Amino acid sequence: MSKVQTKDLLENFNLTLVAGKDGVHREIITSDISRPGIEMTGYFKYYPKERLQLIGKTEMAYFLELTEEQKRNRVVNLCTDITPGIVISRGMDIPDVMIEAANESGVPILKSPRQTTRVISRLTNYLETAFAPTTAIHGVLVDINGVGVLITGQSGVGKSEAALEIVKRGHRLVADDSVEIKQEDYDTLIGNSPPLIKHLLEIRGLGIINVMTLFGAGSIRSFKKISLIVSLELWDEKKQYDRLGIEEETMKIMDVHLPKVTIPVRPGRNLAVIIEVAAMNYRLRRMGINTAQEFTDRLTTMIEKQETDDIE
Repeated sequence: MSKVQTKDLLENFNLTLVAGKDGVHREIITSDISRPGIEMTGYFKYYPKERLQLIGKTEMAYFLELTEEQKRNRVVNLCTDITPGIVISRGMDIPDVMIEAANESGVPILKSPRQTTRVISRLTNYLETAFAPTTAIHGVLVDINGVGVLITGQSGVGKSEAALEIVKRGHRLVADDSVEIKQEDYDTLIGNSPPLIKHLLEIRGLGIINVMTLFGAGSIRSFKKISLIVSLELWDEKKQYDRLGIEEETMKIMDVHLPKVTIPVRPGRNLAVIIEVAAMNYRLRRMGINTAQEFTDRLTTMIEKQETDDIE
């Protein structure tokens, strides 16, 4: 999980530091953002002080109608020793009593010219991404016609060689050897390459090659949503492989179950073409076209018709 500080918001968003500059290094520990509406009435029993606080037009309008003593009480309670910051939206003027309390407590006050809902949306998306759980998997991630395909398999089975041929066929490489995966939503996994090996591909006997240098900027991507897993394994004569495509395997990565296709590897098989077709077939299934099921239904119909003809 990434470490996020209040100063990171200043660097990534159109925010202005108004007060509490001593606290810009405070750490934000949650992606939840609080709008202290009920707190403005003086009720702080369940105040989520560890969250980033956002004051919009409604909260500010109510605050301005309070007496000076009440205003001082509210801002003192808002500015705790663990509050990472207070964001004021719509470019509203900030009362002096709020600025004074923020400077005294070291709680940064950040002003945004954007509407409240826009500020909440962008900050939440940024924090959700920063705090998303991550893992790393040995494999190759490629983008085939918009489908993120994670190629897995034991070392030396031919993952990188298949990826090289896939790139030559006009598709794009995201990561080779090690794929860093971040779960940005309950059903969304985003893969990217570690900075050290970004754009690089290892081919045994050839060495390390730079895909972007050889094939151009159109041959690489920085990150991609993972939609399909293709597992490569050495051909096992004793194993029965699926020949119709009816069976649907899945593989769990963190909390997400992804469809998985197992492809046996042996001399003479063009892995790049097979993986490319697997991605295209995945897209067809997402569009509601299941060729294997259609064939099975057609076969069942013919068998039933033949049985009926035999009876007659």
